[in-house]
Amino acid sequence: MDSKRKSSFITLKEIAVFALLGTIMFVSKMLMEFLPNIHLLGVLTIAFTAVYRAKALFPIYVYVFLNGLIAGFGIWWVPYLYIWTVLWGAVMLVPRNLSKKATYIIYAILCTLHGLCFGLLYAPCQALFFGLNFSQTVAWVIAGLPFDLIQAVGNGVLSVLIMPVVSALKRIK
Repeated sequence: MDSKRKSSFITLKEIAVFALLGTIMFVSKMLMEFLPNIHLLGVLTIAFTAVYRAKALFPIYVYVFLNGLIAGFGIWWVPYLYIWTVLWGAVMLVPRNLSKKATYIIYAILCTLHGLCFGLLYAPCQALFFGLNFSQTVAWVIAGLPFDLIQAVGNGVLSVLIMPVVSALKRIK
């Protein structure tokens, strides 16, 4: 079996690592809950994707599952099934041959924008589940903008941790 084909399979080591990384995402979120909308989830999602590429979906969904398991699989949880995947997809589109500085800048921008757009990404489920029309959905998004701004600033500041986390993950990989 050639190495390219073999790399598409998940190994036992990767299962253990991804379970641990997803748990780290969840624990980091719990530890930072005293800060409203400020967390390491964007940083970790970007770092995991930069290192593990498509396989980064494993720890991301371990986090999503743990979040639902502990906090309850309510309506609030459904958007988590795609919100983090949007950030993962954006990182997957970043060319791999950029300079380290350009990569860092793009990752920081993506992390910040994801925080800013969190309410907008969440809105389709809100509209669907609560029967909101377009103007009600827009009002819901606008009402949440202060929280999205806090998340964007937090993500922007914490984005300085992306490349150190990437370096650490590459060492353990």
